[in-house]
Amino acid sequence: MIAQTRVVLVTGPSGAGRSTAIHVLEDLGFEAIDNLPMGLLVRLVDSSEPTRPMALGIDTRNRDFSTIGFIELAAKLGRMEDVDLTILYLDCSDEVLLRRFSETRRRHPVAADASPETGIRQEKELLAPIREVADTLIDTRTLNVHQLREEVERWFAPRGGRHLAVSIESFSYKRGLPRGLDMVFDCRFLANPYWRPELRDADGRNSDVAAYVRSDPNFEAFFDRVVDLLIELLPAFREEGKAHLSIAFGCTGGQHRSVAVAEAVAKALAEGGQQVAIRHREMERRALNVRPK
Repeated sequence: MIAQTRVVLVTGPSGAGRSTAIHVLEDLGFEAIDNLPMGLLVRLVDSSEPTRPMALGIDTRNRDFSTIGFIELAAKLGRMEDVDLTILYLDCSDEVLLRRFSETRRRHPVAADASPETGIRQEKELLAPIREVADTLIDTRTLNVHQLREEVERWFAPRGGRHLAVSIESFSYKRGLPRGLDMVFDCRFLANPYWRPELRDADGRNSDVAAYVRSDPNFEAFFDRVVDLLIELLPAFREEGKAHLSIAFGCTGGQHRSVAVAEAVAKALAEGGQQVAIRHREMERRALNVRPK
């Protein structure tokens, strides 16, 4: 078995806590390097011995930064057999980012000669494709420095191979599978709320939509078997030393059925004491598209 180096690419908009996260990872024993030119990162990782994990900070201030370049870099690292890659994305609402820039009176690095609002908007648009492929997303809008530290430690602190963080994601098959999945479940056989006019504009987090999906005669057996399967497998993954398990539920549009099932499964696992994070890819993308310019 090839020994792997754990590599965490840390990114996100300016002011969202990226530097804090890198410092936390360094305290956890990671070799932390920030703002190294992206062109050197593959060579750096390839030349490193697999004895110490690495936290590599990348943001729009990197001299050779580009969205396409970042995604290509992640793809190259992901193809390396001796690399265990995670993309950590620190995010935050525009309002909180603006307040943070106002409090520090710093110029925004993307638009130094314009208003912070302009810089925040431009940077988020630039980073949106990277956010979509991130493995771990931490929203820092309600977190102080100490809470952010706890959240990063929750995901990345070594625990002797017995710590297992589970991320559950919903997605649309139209836009392809999310990156880095361990398990995928297809929810397209369930009754589709899209065809009910009163439910069409809502999503699976809505109680009426969730109730409609649950009313499908096939739902309960499917849901029970998925949860039972995961409850049985999670301890085995944990004993095997796996630190993170990514599970996804897909449907046609990624709005109704997959979201409702993902929410229900995440709740069931959390109530059983499992550490679970949940995200809805298409809902996040939709929110970015309707964000005021």
